[in-house]
Amino acid sequence: MAPQTPVFLITGASSGFGEAIAHEALSRGHHVIATARNKSKLAASLESAGSAGAVMAVLDLDVTSDEATLAAVFAQAHAIHGYITHVVNCAGYLLEGAVEEASAKEVFDVFNTNVFGTANVARAAAPYLREAATVAGQTAALATFGSLGSWWSGAAVAYYCSTKFAVSGLTEGLADELRPFGVDVCCFEPGYTRTGFLSNGADGGDHRIKTARQLDVYRDSEAAKVRGAMDAYNGKQPGDVQKCASVIVDVLTKEGVAKGRAMPVRLALGSDCFEVVRTKCEDTLKLAKEWEDVTVSTMR
Repeated sequence: MAPQTPVFLITGASSGFGEAIAHEALSRGHHVIATARNKSKLAASLESAGSAGAVMAVLDLDVTSDEATLAAVFAQAHAIHGYITHVVNCAGYLLEGAVEEASAKEVFDVFNTNVFGTANVARAAAPYLREAATVAGQTAALATFGSLGSWWSGAAVAYYCSTKFAVSGLTEGLADELRPFGVDVCCFEPGYTRTGFLSNGADGGDHRIKTARQLDVYRDSEAAKVRGAMDAYNGKQPGDVQKCASVIVDVLTKEGVAKGRAMPVRLALGSDCFEVVRTKCEDTLKLAKEWEDVTVSTMR
């Protein structure tokens, strides 16, 4: 059987990276199944996007749903074209607040969406991607989303960054598990990119959620500085989401800038993320060297 037109199933497609990737895939003639917690929120522009032959479909999909619900949604998605070649999990949000300020429920909810939701989608997608990979020459890939926060954490964003550390680590293991079946796995780790991600409820956004409790003790702290920096940076981020989407679709289909290259397990997007990765690696090696005598002294 010859390779078929790629079919992208994208979660969190109502805005940001999910919406941009959907547009990019459609513009190349790929089929897209765009999903969101409420499909009515999917941009109307997606309905008319794409080149000749591209087919657009929309489905409700909440990544925190139980296994039976997720299995039913993936079966419904699979039935549209008879196969799924690419699954891109963009669903996620930022919980802003000091560690002490967050409630147990707020912490669970952000991990439930960002980490457990990623795992939920991977489990549901794996059988369909393995099936697609059996077709000679067909690319089959799973994409997850880490962040600059996969490499750096700080005051007021420790919970969010820890979810992204977890997603990047989860992806490395997934890549090893699915590679023997011909399924590629990549965690995209964008830096600050111009989307609505840093907007909050006060200005119409729902991807930056502040903890309900804000303690006076943190009013003039490092946490407050980070909050202010995010407010000031909103709308001024250096990353271009359309350029990112183009690279992401290239990587997942092994075309364009990715032609002839093996798919990376983790890919930083943006010069700001590149600098964070470089600094983190250099600082980690320096720290390891400074404490090497103590580290090795614990061996028998």
